Amino acid sequence: MAHKVAIVGSGPAGLTAAIYAARANLEPVCIEGLEWGGQLQLTTEVENYPGFPKGLLGPEMMNLFHEQAERFGTKFIKYANVDKVDFSKRPFKMWVADELVEAESVIIATGASAMWLNIPSEQKLRNKGVSACATCDGALPIFRNQQIAVIGGGDTAMEETSFLTKFASQVIVIHRRDKLRASKIMQNRVLNNPKVKMQWNSVVEEVLGTEAVEGVRVKDVHNGKKEDIPVKGLFLAIGHKPNTDFLKGQLDMDAQGYLKIHDNTLSSVEGVFIAGDVFDRRYRQAVTAAGSGCQAAIDAERWLETQPAGH
Repeated sequence: MAHKVAIVGSGPAGLTAAIYAARANLEPVCIEGLEWGGQLQLTTEVENYPGFPKGLLGPEMMNLFHEQAERFGTKFIKYANVDKVDFSKRPFKMWVADELVEAESVIIATGASAMWLNIPSEQKLRNKGVSACATCDGALPIFRNQQIAVIGGGDTAMEETSFLTKFASQVIVIHRRDKLRASKIMQNRVLNNPKVKMQWNSVVEEVLGTEAVEGVRVKDVHNGKKEDIPVKGLFLAIGHKPNTDFLKGQLDMDAQGYLKIHDNTLSSVEGVFIAGDVFDRRYRQAVTAAGSGCQAAIDAERWLETQPAGH
């Protein structure tokens, strides 16, 4: 029997959608994915989510979201990704491992994953001074009045750098080329900031430190010369990849794979809705993801009310 609503993804967007759908008596099923909880599972202290004045750990917040969704009757399919879908007709079909899940409506909230350098020292020190979200982590006490580094050369990197200058004593921007990709206005904002130092033609080979970030080892891409730079934090701003590979050919998306919104939270297929970072390339915050999860659940509920019985 087909579910009324299936939610794909279990970060702030997916779990908020689950809470709203469950309270609307839609008996949602949430397909969590292999790595449930979204980007907040990779975040240490969350200080900017309303209602938590003392802050809390990212995984702790996601446990609270999950508990709330479960309390109102959400059913969960744990530790499995959706491998493929068929959205050509209703009920919509999704294959999760060896199981077929059918639903009258679907909310896609699979998010976007930060791109990493994928070097062992970076992975070891993630959440110990290595971060992919300056807006999330940059104001934490460990980074205040410290020298920190940003990797990247696009608009996002410039935005993150500008934000970090409010707290750090100096921000070193490490870029593999001798010029930035960012828009001129963003470049000027950073290059004219006395707190910013540019490290051109350089790549990070290793993050230094045992229990916390103590520095980075950079290599000059032209002459191969290596240099150790002392920093207390490393922020990566080299892009995000939306988790939409399984949706290719099924929903409209842009060249980077971000899903396209057609009306409110509606995708290119009637009955399939979108929430969170899977379409939001600009804000990428827990609170904005949660807000769009609420919107998608309400849109799905109202859309289902318009459908004839048995369809």
